[in-house]
Amino acid sequence: MSSETPGFELPLRLLLAFRALIDELHEELSRQGHPDIRPMHGFVMQAIGPNGTTAVELGRTLGVSKQAAGKTIDTLERIGYVERATDPHDTRRKIVRLTPYGLDALGRSARIFDALRARWAGELGEDRLRALESDLRKLTPANPWRLDMPGWFGTL
Repeated sequence: MSSETPGFELPLRLLLAFRALIDELHEELSRQGHPDIRPMHGFVMQAIGPNGTTAVELGRTLGVSKQAAGKTIDTLERIGYVERATDPHDTRRKIVRLTPYGLDALGRSARIFDALRARWAGELGEDRLRALESDLRKLTPANPWRLDMPGWFGTL
């Protein structure tokens, strides 16, 4: 292999790094009492947020159809992470809210991500990891909370 790295390797390495972190997160979440949560659920629960949302708004945020959002809501409701309630401001609307179990999963996720970052800092060195993070900030949009990845991955 030549000393020049092929261009296609960069996105694959970035995706593999993402996958490694997410897989480790979910292994630890499972050990901490959240065995049924899946990677896609994290996007959904972040999109629901602390104030709740509707299926239509959720679909729009995630870049998926209302029906796809509804199926995911059904799954998350069945495993205890969300609940449906009537909107107190408009009784025709149903709001999806995180349950205490869902909020617990998000809180644990944040702490686990901090631990994973600390481990990477230990392996790479804090200075190198900060430089990597700084470089990625320069090359990516300012707002890291882009939650439409589910819809983006689903397009052809």
